[in-house]
Amino acid sequence: MATARTHVEQRAARRGGRWSAAAAVVAVAVAAGCEREERGFRVDPPSAAAAVAVPLSTLQPGEPTPYAFKPNPYEENAQAMSEGKQLYQAWNCVGCHAHGGGGMGPALIDDKWIYGSEPEQIVSTIIQGRPNGMPSFRGKIPDYQVWELAAYVRSISGLTSKGAASSRDDHMNANPPENSKEPEKPNDAGVPKSAERPG
Repeated sequence: MATARTHVEQRAARRGGRWSAAAAVVAVAVAAGCEREERGFRVDPPSAAAAVAVPLSTLQPGEPTPYAFKPNPYEENAQAMSEGKQLYQAWNCVGCHAHGGGGMGPALIDDKWIYGSEPEQIVSTIIQGRPNGMPSFRGKIPDYQVWELAAYVRSISGLTSKGAASSRDDHMNANPPENSKEPEKPNDAGVPKSAERPG
């Protein structure tokens, strides 16, 4: 009888070990599948000073020179894009651009980008301002916040990673995160009619 009990106990112990191993494998698979983004709370933005010398259109004198745009590290960080969304409200970007659909300022949710859709071009637009309405925010907004704003502005048009979604507004809870829409292929819209010289 003692040997039978020992044999049953040994069999139960083996089964328990298999279940433990299976549970460990499932836990590792679930943990690996849950990784959505790497949260970098201290991401250093590129210098905003570098964005001043960025080409704003494909129009160039002479031989076209390719330009290597710098990526915006905040576009991979949901926290930074969420802060960019808050800054978009706080700095009253909504006053001219509405919630991306445009108004007095151009729309930010479509494929028409007058001064370029690359992160550096958007940062340059925010820092330098543009003729006919866009004020310059040079010295008013810290560099890292300008890059967070640029990340959010690009997310409105679906140009950022879908894995780093900014938080949705509670008063507009029916809408998915901005960067979950299909990306628009940016077009060089050229000079707006209001900025052309009368001639």
